[in-house]
Amino acid sequence: MAPYSSIEARLYASIALTRRVEEIIADIYPSDKIKSPVHLAIGQEYIASSVIDHLRESDFAAGTYRGHGVYLSKGGDVNALMAELYGKKTGCAKGRAGSMHLVDSSKGVVGMSAVVGTGIPVAVGHALAIKQQGRDDVVVVFMGDGATEEGCFSESINFAALQKLPILFVVENNRLAIHEPLTKRWAADTLTERVATYGIPAKRFKEPDVLAIHAHAGDLIDTIRKGAGPAFMECHTHRWFEHVGPNEDYDQGYRSLEEGKEWRAKDVYVTLGKQLSKDEKYRIDKSIEEQVMAAVEFAENSSFPSPEELYDYVYAN
Repeated sequence: MAPYSSIEARLYASIALTRRVEEIIADIYPSDKIKSPVHLAIGQEYIASSVIDHLRESDFAAGTYRGHGVYLSKGGDVNALMAELYGKKTGCAKGRAGSMHLVDSSKGVVGMSAVVGTGIPVAVGHALAIKQQGRDDVVVVFMGDGATEEGCFSESINFAALQKLPILFVVENNRLAIHEPLTKRWAADTLTERVATYGIPAKRFKEPDVLAIHAHAGDLIDTIRKGAGPAFMECHTHRWFEHVGPNEDYDQGYRSLEEGKEWRAKDVYVTLGKQLSKDEKYRIDKSIEEQVMAAVEFAENSSFPSPEELYDYVYAN
């Protein structure tokens, strides 16, 4: 389609792609065609889209098992994503990994992991390599608030600060570690203040102000690229659906429907879409729908790996 008319349109297209992909995944999931658990980021897409918009192809982005948006925002292939969920050999990990382990090294998508927090030190390792090689590339690593409770979080930030590594840490704080609210896990809701004690820039966004997040991330990435060292962002958000799977779970007693309604009223996908002309929004939505439907068809028609491939990629050649 034609180039976007504005930052708002470009961000809307990125957010809308993730939203529509995940809506289709939610529709298909009960059929058992999707061969892996799925963790949906519906309601949270704007964080990855607004930060990754500033990255180059040679930069790196690391996500979590809730990482469809990170993969897509960084340029990951929609067909390869859907085929991976189906367990097909045309998937981005050749059907071996599923939703929680998306990867595309050609686009700088660092392999994701189902183990909480494990992407953080791996991303720091990429940043160390960049510095040692004298490049001006940047790494962005996304994590949930639960990952900040892993030991590697503090260790990684301390090491990155000490070595002035080119990395931006981004916490997508939906205030839940699976089903455990933040208020039952943290003695004080002062994550950003704690991180600032490592001597790096640290800022919290309590509202889904996508343009403010986009602008701040752009400023940070520019300074990181020039050698300023790491930085940190904490973005409050809301997970619309259950921890794993396509259903709502407000009836489970660990979070309130009222909070959900407040966040859904601020849905960036809707508010950004309203800022576009009807024609441009229609063109974007139509293009995305065509991409997503083609990806489903691609996954449906792709082959499963053959039994003879079972031991491929287990040992180095």
